[in-house]
Amino acid sequence: MAVILESLATLTVLVFVVTSMLAMGLDLTVGQILDPLRDLGLVAKALLANFVLVPLVAYLVLLVVPLTEAQSIGLVLLATAAGAPFLPKLVDIAAGDVAFGVGLMVLLMVVTVAYVPIVLPILLPGVQVDPLEIASSLVVLMLVPLAVGLFVRARYAELAASIQPTVNQISGTALVFLVVLMLVLNVETLVSVVGSGVLVAFVLLIVASFAVGWLLGGPGTDTKSVLALGTAQRNVSAALVVGAANFDDPDVIVMLVVGATLMGLLIVVAGELGKRSGLGGEDTDAAARDVTGD
Repeated sequence: MAVILESLATLTVLVFVVTSMLAMGLDLTVGQILDPLRDLGLVAKALLANFVLVPLVAYLVLLVVPLTEAQSIGLVLLATAAGAPFLPKLVDIAAGDVAFGVGLMVLLMVVTVAYVPIVLPILLPGVQVDPLEIASSLVVLMLVPLAVGLFVRARYAELAASIQPTVNQISGTALVFLVVLMLVLNVETLVSVVGSGVLVAFVLLIVASFAVGWLLGGPGTDTKSVLALGTAQRNVSAALVVGAANFDDPDVIVMLVVGATLMGLLIVVAGELGKRSGLGGEDTDAAARDVTGD
């Protein structure tokens, strides 16, 4: 029975990742992605924050918080994977620059595909990974569905508009199903995490990443909130792809699920930012129902 559930969990990861990327492409245009990225200085700061400073923070966290090898792998995976599909929704809740949020999300996602296969073996020297396999899995499961969605949106806008909600719903259902499966398969491991250094490690990573993004986000609050949220909200989809394809230890996936759960609290942070800006009227509970887009 356990073998069947594990196989089902792996399949659910694939369904979630592919449908979430496809839904994103069906909802965007190439112009929406590229236009906000003309501020090269801000783009450079975003890349610095996500691909240099956040992995550095993870490394420092591992120096002070004792974790097992599998737990360390999970933390590093999330620290190196950027460009969460849920970022535009978080930005909307925070009353930030949504256009910049969309462009930043796709930019970070594309860079992640090239970055993770190169950096992961460096950050985890005792772990054997296949960089080519990591890159190919991210391209096939993330960039190809995104490109297909963008093509359909550009050529068949009405079709894209009609099927996007269904694809997005499938993605959300798959995510919920995945979380349930992970709880069933790894309930003992999850319970063992309580009181360990795992929660402390993730809180440190998320808080420090948010602070880095806020400090580098420019003079405007609208862009500060985008980069802060975009840096703190890691790309769980990409991390799951790499984790499921390259590591046999289930504790790696459990670690990713724990991290994703804690990052869900960024909805509350985004809501507070929106209220303070005087522009946010989004209902946080409604936003929580939309979290299944990540």
